[in-house]
Amino acid sequence: MLNFIYYPVSFILWCWHWVFGKVFGEASGFAWALAVIFLVFTLRAILFKPFVGQVRSMRRMQEFAPEMQKIKKKYPNDRQRQAQEMQKLQSEHGVNPLGGCLPMLVQIPVFIGLFHVLRSFKPGWGEVYFFDKQGVDSFVNAKLFGTNLSTFITMPADQLEQFGTERLNVILVSVPLMIVASIATHFTARHSVARQNQAALDNPQTAIMNKLTLWIFPVGVLVGGFFFPVAILLYWLSNNAWTLGQQHFVYKRIDAEEEEKKTTAATTRQALAPKPGAKPVNPKKPAPGAKPANGAKRQPTAGPGGSSSRPAATNGSSDTAPNTEIPGLTPGRSTSKKPGSKKRR
Repeated sequence: MLNFIYYPVSFILWCWHWVFGKVFGEASGFAWALAVIFLVFTLRAILFKPFVGQVRSMRRMQEFAPEMQKIKKKYPNDRQRQAQEMQKLQSEHGVNPLGGCLPMLVQIPVFIGLFHVLRSFKPGWGEVYFFDKQGVDSFVNAKLFGTNLSTFITMPADQLEQFGTERLNVILVSVPLMIVASIATHFTARHSVARQNQAALDNPQTAIMNKLTLWIFPVGVLVGGFFFPVAILLYWLSNNAWTLGQQHFVYKRIDAEEEEKKTTAATTRQALAPKPGAKPVNPKKPAPGAKPANGAKRQPTAGPGGSSSRPAATNGSSDTAPNTEIPGLTPGRSTSKKPGSKKRR
């Protein structure tokens, strides 16, 4: 049913075993362990670009998190309207929530595929997906510190006898891997939580997820180690080690880019700002009598006596009526009497 997952996983594992088998020998436990580890590295290298997109998407979502809280307060009882407004806000900021989940979603089927392929390596079996009978026998007979990679702590005794492995050897190899993988899971989550802003930390849903990733997931790895084969523990440990190193590299790179943008913006503002003590430059007014610029209206100039000169109205002839207005007198009033003055007897 899931052969489209099992065959690619087994093929990548076969390729890396072929490489390291040339160095350590085909039946060497170190060759198989390194093949599992580099299977993880191959997958994570393919998912490097989506991981960077995930980090950038999470950073942008943290920036407009207050706006999302406003939408929730504005429509507290309308879930459909909340979803519509949030989708609109995410599209405006160019954020795709599903794109941020891509690296995690891809790793789940790979983990299932590797777990199934490794559980299929049993004594006396023939071909297993991309491995022929010789490859299966090589994996079954390979020992890592006296332990077969397909064995786990709670494996029944009769199956351990088939692999020729003692339970004590499985415990001595598995327990240190369980502890280190659990610690690596905690520090990976801790590094990610440290990047969250205060608005995200105050969100109750985010606080619950942080507690799960910081404490529940590491405990789950520690407890699940009793039921996981040694090869799966190697997968989990190498996956968390890659994630921790990748986070450090990507976060440092993004921080440097943002710092460079801030520096460039500050330099641009300083270049455009006036120097201290310098007067602001105003456009010069045209001199009296000078021709106005193209498209500008000509302002009326003051004539003798302070009155503005206006063009005389034409009535079809060149004769103009004499100006009989007296300065300071309202037009239409008589000049014989002043307003409010009466002759006393």
